[in-house]
Amino acid sequence: MSLTYSNLYFQNFNTAADNVKHLKKRPSDNELLSLYGLFKQATQGDNTTGQPSVLSVKDRSKWNAWNSHKGLSKKEAQEKYVQIANDIIAKYGLS
Repeated sequence: MSLTYSNLYFQNFNTAADNVKHLKKRPSDNELLSLYGLFKQATQGDNTTGQPSVLSVKDRSKWNAWNSHKGLSKKEAQEKYVQIANDIIAKYGLS
């Protein structure tokens, strides 16, 4: 079975998503939010949920991270996720 470019990127995306669960150190909140937003865009597409209350700081930050990628295709989000995940993995290492 030959792999298409899309299938290869999907495999790289899944590998990167698994690898970031095994970092030696916890990334910064901004790095985690960047990964979160791209992951949601790559797996679910544009954010169509209502914006959480300003009092829910964590939920609002996650919503904003996802919403910041609105309009990006799932494939483009996967590619960006892999790039950022690889940078974070290089920075923190895997356990």
